[in-house]
Amino acid sequence: MSLVGKKIEEFSTDAYLGGKFIKVSDKNFYGKWSVLCFYPADFSFVCPTELEDLEETYPTLKSLGVEVYSASTDTHFVHAAWHEHSDAISKITYPMLADPSQKISRAFDVLDEEAGLAQRGTFIIDPDGVIQALEITADGIGRDASQLVDKIKAAQYVRNHPGEVCPAKWKEDGASLHVGIDLVGKI
Repeated sequence: MSLVGKKIEEFSTDAYLGGKFIKVSDKNFYGKWSVLCFYPADFSFVCPTELEDLEETYPTLKSLGVEVYSASTDTHFVHAAWHEHSDAISKITYPMLADPSQKISRAFDVLDEEAGLAQRGTFIIDPDGVIQALEITADGIGRDASQLVDKIKAAQYVRNHPGEVCPAKWKEDGASLHVGIDLVGKI
């Protein structure tokens, strides 16, 4: 069953951010757009490349009013150690959520129960806490954070323009479609 269109479940967890441990809960996701990026494990191979790429895209996402969070089943202590020992991860300025209980990964349906690790899942969450888009990839396939920008712009456009939708390859300056009987069978 898809999570698109569903509200995120309640949670509270420890996170690492900028040399400090903080608390993050589902409440942090309300009132603004959010991206939640799950990954399998700290001190691994593809994960640091993805999280560094996400950091490079973070200023653009922030300019769109989007907060970014990463999450794995590691503890906040492991996140801190990874931040201190990895050139790629030391650049990260967004919260790194700890999910050692696997509750958050399970709620977002990205938990590999056998491995006890999160899959590579990316979620775009609107200011009402509703999941608007998600992508889950196999462990060996790294994601490209720049692709989030157009998806978020489209989600924001649709939210702000009821009755309109964004066609394939839609860009911010592109034409939208007005939903109605006059388009049926004509596209």
